[in-house]
Order: sequence, then C-alpha cells, then structure tokens
Amino acid sequence: QVQLVESGGGLVQAGGSLRLSCAASGNILSISGMGWYRQAPGKPRELVASITRNGVTVYADSAKGRFIVSRDNAKNTAYLQMNTLKPEDTAVYYCNAEIVTVIHLQTYWGQGTQVTVSS
Repeated sequence: QVQLVESGGGLVQAGGSLRLSCAASGNILSISGMGWYRQAPGKPRELVASITRNGVTVYADSAKGRFIVSRDNAKNTAYLQMNTLKPEDTAVYYCNAEIVTVIHLQTYWGQGTQVTVSS
C-alpha cells in the first residue's frame, strides 16, 4: 500500500514563506513525476509546480519567481518552497506522484494541507 503525506501548511502573513513536504511511503519501486496542486474554495484544482525524477521542473505562471519545487529521490519526498506569499495563494495544497510498485504504475494523491495567507 502506498501513501502520500503532505505537511508544512499553516497560517502566514502576506510576504512570508512556507515549505511544504510530501513524503511517499509503502511498497515503492520508483517514483516518476511529482507535482503540487492547489484548490481554493469554489475554484478547480490547478497545477502549481511539477518535477520529474531527473529534476526537470514546470511552474504555473502564478508560481514562477516565488515558488521552488524540489525532491529527494532517496527519501521519496518532494518539497515546495513558497516565498513572498500572497492572499491569493490561500488554498488546500495537494501533492501527487506517479509511483511504480510491483503491481502497477499509478498516480497517487495526498490528503492535502491547508495554506492560509493573511493580508
């Protein structure tokens, strides 16, 4: 069984920083792409940033220049460093990962972590 667990969310003032972590555990052979998504109330879930196993990154326009996605393959963990946070960054942030087990390749999602940015 595979699990993704996010951590690091919280309440921060505008201009502040947070670092989210996403740790994968279970019967994992390897992890391909990992991504961070967010969903604000009344809005669809949107991609924030993603990173391949080899470190190639993609960012949403809203994240460019402020957020940095990284990963530690040895720890099966991805990170999202969020700087210069704005109230519009307030959302539940979800991690996903393409994980290969002995049975299959499947995309898994974490349970989400709340990020609230006050003005």
